[in-house]
Amino acid sequence: MSTDWRLFIDQERLQPYFVALHTFLEHERSHAHVTPPQEHVFAAFDLTPLVSTKVVLMGQDPYHRHGQAHGLAFSVQEGVALPPSLRNIFRERAADLLLPLPTHGNLTSWAQQGVLLLNSVLTVREGEAHSHRNQGWEMFTDHVISHINAHTTSCAFVLWGAHAQQKMPLIDQQRHLIVAAPHPSPLSAHRGFFGSKPFSTVNTYLTTHGHTPIDWDLPPRLSKSE
Repeated sequence: MSTDWRLFIDQERLQPYFVALHTFLEHERSHAHVTPPQEHVFAAFDLTPLVSTKVVLMGQDPYHRHGQAHGLAFSVQEGVALPPSLRNIFRERAADLLLPLPTHGNLTSWAQQGVLLLNSVLTVREGEAHSHRNQGWEMFTDHVISHINAHTTSCAFVLWGAHAQQKMPLIDQQRHLIVAAPHPSPLSAHRGFFGSKPFSTVNTYLTTHGHTPIDWDLPPRLSKSE
């Protein structure tokens, strides 16, 4: 993890809300399967240093089915079947940018270009969506958004769904871009996610403000030998 995020997270760990969250997670892990695995909970911060962050792509909470979540919002490891939300993201990406559908759902290459793939809540009990809400993660990610708002310029915040959009008041829209749309879940994608053109909107903004645009294509799936 980069020094900037490590210092930030170390400070948060000392706060009473985070101490309580840690206690809750220890209890959960002793009684149930929690996803993503503990070593992947902060993967987004490992891959996207604060100094490199130019896009925040925010969702709700991790995928809750076994083997799906690996610490990056909306992403799954290569070889894992695409969840419906990710299929809809790729469908919108194809319509927006005329890119072919990818062969896998690993979004690491986006993270490495400065896209912080962040959920409002960073853990979930396996098989139980939303089971870790209101335990402290929302305060943590509020602080993350406020920190990015204060320490970056011309960042694009892509907020998908009502939970992500609760972060709006934390973002100075005079200094940053907000791209808001319904969640890409099949339950809500047809209410305005499709046709929202988030990928081209973000790249136009980044280019206009002197940033390198994101290559939203994904590299081919690696073979097992690689």
